[in-house]
Parts: sequence; structure tokens; C-alpha cells
Amino acid sequence: WRLIVLAQKEEDLISTDIVYRLSPPLELKDTSWIKPGKVAWDWWNASNLFGVDFKSGINTDTYKFYIDFASKYGIEYVILDEGWSDPSDLFRVNPEINLEELVRYGQQKNVGLILWCVWLTLDRQMDRALDYFQRIGVKGIKVDFMNRDDQKMVNFYRRCAAAAARRKLVVNFHGAHKPVGLRRAFPNILTKEGVLGLEYSKWSAQVTPEHDLLIPFIRMLAGPMDYTPGAMRNAQQKQFRAIFDLPMSQGTRCHQLAMYVVYESPLQMLCDSPSAYLKEPEVMEFLADVPTVWDETLVLEARIGDYVVVARKNGKRWFLGAITDWTARQLELKLDFLERGKLWLADIWQDGPNAARYAADYQYRRIKVASGENLKISLAPGGGAVIRFSPEK
Repeated sequence: WRLIVLAQKEEDLISTDIVYRLSPPLELKDTSWIKPGKVAWDWWNASNLFGVDFKSGINTDTYKFYIDFASKYGIEYVILDEGWSDPSDLFRVNPEINLEELVRYGQQKNVGLILWCVWLTLDRQMDRALDYFQRIGVKGIKVDFMNRDDQKMVNFYRRCAAAAARRKLVVNFHGAHKPVGLRRAFPNILTKEGVLGLEYSKWSAQVTPEHDLLIPFIRMLAGPMDYTPGAMRNAQQKQFRAIFDLPMSQGTRCHQLAMYVVYESPLQMLCDSPSAYLKEPEVMEFLADVPTVWDETLVLEARIGDYVVVARKNGKRWFLGAITDWTARQLELKLDFLERGKLWLADIWQDGPNAARYAADYQYRRIKVASGENLKISLAPGGGAVIRFSPEK
């Protein structure tokens, strides 16, 4: 299909599901094995571990540390990105890595492994490689560098998704064009890149808070996007530097946290180093708990390129995310979406009083609220806030 989306209000653009509705129907008989979740990711943070008794890098000890971190916080997956094998041969494994031992170690810790690959290499070795991945217990693949949408490549997406599904492997299409609805036919496609995401901050200044406030109204209309949030090194505009092996984000710490609610992705990355997260127990209390799939979505306020406030429900709880551009804002949030007749515990992570100078400054607090109340939140330049609402027992 080709389609145009028209909406009377800006927030209605984010709520639309027209692409999914126009998509081809489900082709899998069994979807019970498909598991969404969060991913500890090595490539963005350049495997920068610290406070450990081994040399970090693309090696077995490093990935065991990632698995231990994921297990501690109930994170479902760890990705082995570029470097675990020869990019041109999936069977030429880096000698510093014992792949089958890592798979077994992850299984013991209830953490699945996802393996990165170049699409052309996978296409040439598909049946043999996917059979091997299934046999040793790998849970998914991250396929990269397609970078086009001609007929041959679109056919590859379908062929790859179907082949992976036959082996009960989830798929993340990186280096990909925008979603076109194939995930309805093959829901093992958990997410797609097809967006100028946080990885660009490693080599450019393009990923600004203004950019972050455009893509929910543009790219996200097409479906889940693998933006890869979670940076723990945060910078205001004049402080930002693109450093490939020690990257940072533009905007505040809570701007990053709020993306886990604002941005839709059933497979959601934790892009930074486990060592950085382990220093931040209050941040990890949120990141370990935030869902990646939702039962209901409400866009409370929105202005394209300026700010957005999204509330999403999972089970009995609501999560609210708010992000702004380089303009500081005072938001008064109406809590009418909460069920009436009960009190709610609101866990709030918001920009700290000095976040306009030190972007990593944040505050955590817990209060009780009720439906119908208004809640005031202050957002720093490039700022954000995230709130978890739980019904009081």
C-alpha cells in the first residue's frame, strides 16, 4: 500500500496504527515463542567496561559480564555485535570468543543471545547458519547494511524473516528502510532501525533534542524503531562532542529515560556500558522494569519538533514519558487517564535543578496521586521526565 496519514491534531499522528491495519495477515501458526524485551548492547559503548579484573573487548570474559549484568536486572537479551565473527563468514568466529560457551552461560542465567551479521553474508549462508544458531540455542539475529529498498532487497526481508521464524529466531533489521508492515505477517521481526538514531552521536552532532522530537511524528508512524536509547554520558548543547569510543548524548539523562516510553520498540536497547549502569541503581530501577510492549497508548500533549507527552499502559500500570527540545518547559500533566476511586504510587524520574548545566543531573521521588489531579513537571533544556504509576495495594 501507499498511504497518506491525515490527523486533526498532532498527537493523533503518534496514535495511528493504519500501517499495521493495511499490512498482510499473520503467516505463523505459532507465535508463543516470540519474546519481546530489552537488550544489553556492546557496540555503542565500544565494550567500555571499568572496575573489572580483565581486559574488556570482544572476548568471552566481556560478554559474560554483559550476561551477568542482564541477568541481575532481568534483561532478556545480550547482543554480540560486529566483531564476534568475520563479517564475510559467520562460521569464522573470533578466536577470543567461545560462542557455544557463551550461549550455555546465557541459558544458565536466563539471558538469550542475539548475533549481528551482514545481510549479504547471511543470505549466502542462511540455511546453514540459521540451523547452527538454532542448534546451539541462539535466540535471534541482528541483520545489518541492507541500506536499500529495491525489489531484491524487500524480497530478502521476507525470506530472512520466514527462515528465522522456522528456527524460532527473533529478528532486528538494522541498516534498514522504514517498516512496511511485514511484522504483522512475521511478528518475530521485533524492531527495525530505519531511523537516524543515537548511534550517530558517535560521529556527528545530528542527533539533537529537536531531531528526537521529529521522529515520533514521522518515522514512528510506520512502526517500531530501533533508536537505541539509554546513554549515561549526557551533555548540554555546548558541551557535546562526538567521540566514537566514548560516546555521549545531547540532552539530559531523563530525556534518554523518557524515550523508553515515547518511542515504540518491542526490542529496546540499553546502549551504554553495564559498568555505567551499575553505578546508577535508581536509573536501573526504572530501566529494568519498563516494559517494551503496551496494551494502550495515549498521547497527552504534542507539538512536532518541540515536545511530546505519551502515556502507555501495561497490565495495571501506566508509564508516562515527556521530552522537550532545547527549550525548557513547565508541564502541567492531567492525570485523567488513571482509574478513578483509588490512589496511585507515582515514581518520578525528572531533570534535576542543575540539569541545564550538568545534563546528567536528575531527581527521583515517589508520591501518591489520584485520577483528576494535575502534576507539575519541570523539563530542562533538552530535558525529559518519566513516571511510573502503580495502583496502591
